[in-house]
Amino acid sequence: MIGLLEDKRTEFKIKMTDTLEKEVIAFLNTDGGNIFIGVDDKGNISGNLGNLDLLQRTIKDRIKDNIMPSTLGLFDVVVNEANGKKYIQIIIAKGNERPYYLRGMGMTPDSCFIRVGSSVESMNNETILNLFSKRTRNSLKNIKSPKQDLEFKILKIYYQENGYEVNDNFLKKLDLYDDNNNFNYIAYLLSDNNNLSVQFAKYDGNDVYNLIENEDFGFCSLIKITDNILNKIMLENKTYTKIETPTRKEIKMYDYDAVKEIVTNALIHNDWSNGYSPKFEIFDKKLVISSNGGVQEGVSQEEFLEGFSNPRNPELMRVFRDLNFVEQLGTGIQRVLKTYDKEIFEFFPNHIRVIIPFNKNEFQNKSLKKEINKSLNKFQNSIINLIIDKPNITQEELARLLDVNKRTIIRNFKVLIDEKYIERIGANKNGYWKVNKK
Repeated sequence: MIGLLEDKRTEFKIKMTDTLEKEVIAFLNTDGGNIFIGVDDKGNISGNLGNLDLLQRTIKDRIKDNIMPSTLGLFDVVVNEANGKKYIQIIIAKGNERPYYLRGMGMTPDSCFIRVGSSVESMNNETILNLFSKRTRNSLKNIKSPKQDLEFKILKIYYQENGYEVNDNFLKKLDLYDDNNNFNYIAYLLSDNNNLSVQFAKYDGNDVYNLIENEDFGFCSLIKITDNILNKIMLENKTYTKIETPTRKEIKMYDYDAVKEIVTNALIHNDWSNGYSPKFEIFDKKLVISSNGGVQEGVSQEEFLEGFSNPRNPELMRVFRDLNFVEQLGTGIQRVLKTYDKEIFEFFPNHIRVIIPFNKNEFQNKSLKKEINKSLNKFQNSIINLIIDKPNITQEELARLLDVNKRTIIRNFKVLIDEKYIERIGANKNGYWKVNKK
């Protein structure tokens, strides 16, 4: 058994049927949900689905080709296994261009469906008109790009590196044109030559008054921006060592996989229509990631934390999934909450802020500092403390932070090295400074 019951967000099917599109439409038009194929009404896994790869492709093609408006980025099809038996799970988000309907039949009660309890019902004309009147008008795919002379060399390279064929129809398949055949805002975000500005700031201390580094990763494809920010996050993820005789334990400043989910979510689900970009900030004891737009329409904070998805920008979600920046739909938050408490999320009407506390072992560092303080002068102790906080710090950075010239740093470094308080591990370019406990 898979431990679930059929309800508003769950549907079981022994095999794929002719009503698949109808079931998917009902979830898109309501609150999203899951269809399990190869599972009976009581939640028992039957298996025996034949060629699962072929079945996956068939399901994806039917949903993509037979439902309007576009469902790209709104669903995922995965193969799961329990007790040695495999089954298909179709994960469906709540659509942001409701009502969805069967292609070729228009928005009629015979084509538009909603989920009521564990059943599917036809919409009446009043509901259809009401949903259509509320349809998101500022969907990025309907907003014309501010530039039309766009290039996509970077995006094509990423797709080719992930095994996709890039042909003349490539941009059309990604929904990068509006109804008038102009490049839309999704295309603008993914192009090589946009004007996005995405800031990554670093501060000395735990407030914004002492900025020590500010880097702009923008002005290129959002895919490249994401890659650059993730590389920066990885480089900043220092390792702390706890020595407990006779063992030695190393911990990272933060869980990179969880932070990667938060970073990519901030970039994918940001409300780009208002012209504001996500912001990334590192302080002494925390990493802060802020995105614009708040929780997506139709999803409560509780549902957001449970992983129920309503992608603000489904076309972006589709591209990020294609390129393996994210996994299956709606699972990112759940993976984050396996490592961090839900209190790291702060919700505001127009943005979401995530505060990642560092795993820094303050007791060990304070103990090390106290012991060093007995033997070093004040200036040398300042150098040691800065190395403890950043083992790969350069002499130029030390000179700037301590407001002295480099010759002063070199002279005091010689004392610390000769007295074996510090030693260099690795090469000058890729190595780091190690503080020895004396």
